[in-house]
Amino acid sequence: MKLEKNIQTLIEISRYYGKDSEFVTAGGGNTSFKDENYIWIKSSGQSLATIDESGFVKLERRQLKNIAEKTYNNDPLVREHEVKKDLLKGLADPESCLRPSVETSLHEIIDFPYVVHLHPTVVNALLCGNHSRRVADELFGNKALYVPYTDPGYVLFKEVAEKLSGYVQKYGSQPAIILLENHGVFVGGNSVEEIKNTYTDIIDIIQKRIETPIVQEPIPIPSLASEVLPALRMILSEESRAIIATRHNQLIAHFYQNETSFRKIAHPFTPDTVIYCKSRYMYIERASKASDIIDGFSSQLERFRKEYGYMPKVILVKGIGLLAVSDSYTSAEGILDVFEDLMKISFYSEYFGGPRFMSKEQIEFIDNQEVDNYHKKVVSATKGQSVLNQKIVVVTGAAQGFGAGIAEMMFNENANLVIADMNQEKGQKMVADLNAHRKNNKALFVPVNVADDASVKAMVDATVAAFGGLDVFVSNAGILHAGSLEEMEPEKFELVTKVNYHGYFLCVRHASRILKIQSENSKEVMFDIIQINSKSGLKGSNKNFAYAGGKFGGIGLTQSFALELILNRIKVNSICPGNFFDGPLWSDPNTGLFVQYLRAGKVPGAKKLEDVKDFYEKQVPTGRGCTVEDVFKAVKYVVDQQYETGQAVPVTGGQNMLK
Repeated sequence: MKLEKNIQTLIEISRYYGKDSEFVTAGGGNTSFKDENYIWIKSSGQSLATIDESGFVKLERRQLKNIAEKTYNNDPLVREHEVKKDLLKGLADPESCLRPSVETSLHEIIDFPYVVHLHPTVVNALLCGNHSRRVADELFGNKALYVPYTDPGYVLFKEVAEKLSGYVQKYGSQPAIILLENHGVFVGGNSVEEIKNTYTDIIDIIQKRIETPIVQEPIPIPSLASEVLPALRMILSEESRAIIATRHNQLIAHFYQNETSFRKIAHPFTPDTVIYCKSRYMYIERASKASDIIDGFSSQLERFRKEYGYMPKVILVKGIGLLAVSDSYTSAEGILDVFEDLMKISFYSEYFGGPRFMSKEQIEFIDNQEVDNYHKKVVSATKGQSVLNQKIVVVTGAAQGFGAGIAEMMFNENANLVIADMNQEKGQKMVADLNAHRKNNKALFVPVNVADDASVKAMVDATVAAFGGLDVFVSNAGILHAGSLEEMEPEKFELVTKVNYHGYFLCVRHASRILKIQSENSKEVMFDIIQINSKSGLKGSNKNFAYAGGKFGGIGLTQSFALELILNRIKVNSICPGNFFDGPLWSDPNTGLFVQYLRAGKVPGAKKLEDVKDFYEKQVPTGRGCTVEDVFKAVKYVVDQQYETGQAVPVTGGQNMLK
């Protein structure tokens, strides 16, 4: 029972610090608990913020002592491989698929039950400053052990072990604080309360030396970005489309002013920065015209690739912000977090002698280590099989009904999703629910009125600012008011037409603007605009002419847009669902179509809602209404196929057949 309580306490302290970006970025850090025989330590690839009991690997301490006494190969790659094999031998459960952290041996030799290793921003500002050793001695004296930079892995373990031995000989016991130059801090304690108090003291002591706090107020991303980012995205993509996550605030602006300010963040401070962001970053002096930025970027990118042998993961653009480039949103987001932490470290390091970057040799060691490369594989997105994998998708009217169902299914197939809707409450709740279960993609809510040109433009620009571009635009938002000629008021007719017909035009107008930029900067990638139309767009609808007329017109727009935009490799298609009887459009007890049609007398002899529903179900050859899954399959089909455009694809259960 006591052991279970200790593990639960370990989980609590892990999450406590893991959720605080001032202590942990991109899932870093490590925690452990040990008793006389075993150690429980966070396994590789786990995030402290969300870890549970299954995320800790249990090892026999006896085997870890053998590792400490063993002599290994002098070749770094061979040595780390040998150590890794010996760590696996220490697994209490040999069948476990968990991988022990490379820092396991370090946790083992620290003589406290609980050990928490973190990378707090202000601590690393001290440890990455040119005067770090002297200032650390002034601030902490013999309360902390200071270890000069040592390559991670077995070499670092041996160095810390030697320094701890010397400390114990001098002071009689181990320190609770171990400061690792250009790396982070280890804190040991007999309880988590001790560890929390120690970390609080460390932060307070260092912060007293910092006179000016960092300001991170967001700065709006300029409209020019919607012309620049889609082009950069395609130029960077090569064989697959990249995700460009973007951030813009006062701290970022502090470092993009000129080459001099950029040089203060031009190299990594810590091993994690190399792992996530590589060791070289690109700076772009902003020009007044988008075309000048794009042309300059192409030539600068070629020079960068020739000099360093890889594409940049981090790009700083003056006036636009910090860009992170990756193959998944989660990975790009991690890059942003790590590099922004690098900026904070650089800013605060001025109070500790100015920034001290890692050396070329130290960086090369990190890049060459298989154990660290494994970490890259864990945090990097795994390419899925779905045609929607990591595509950037906008779905309008996605807060409820067909739109919500389509959006959710796209998200579940790993698309990065913008839910665009007028209903902010429902849209934001849906986004929160989706992101709570995301894999390596992202959902975002953006308010929009599809009948308003400025609103649609702002929504598309927000999509580009979040993800760097656009792949699939689903124009789903629509309204319906049924009634006879005598009952239909001109204002309602105009509203239905404005949303269903004019709104579709506005969506294509602004979505195609982005897609054309991407097309101009790629050789063969195709993009999609999909209108969710209706069976009423294929056949007239009695006492429903406002809706049917707009949908008929929508198919005319689709065919015309398709002819114009295929030259830009943009496919335009309509999906024409049958009746979605279970959705709010039909079933809402106050405004649904069943109620409207009953009141309008559209179904002869109908006395109640069930009569209306029964009437429409009997008209479908397959005997049921259309489902979200039916429509989603059609959406996937038009995205997947490369040879059809301008089509109106019926999904009506045989109720409407093309002639």
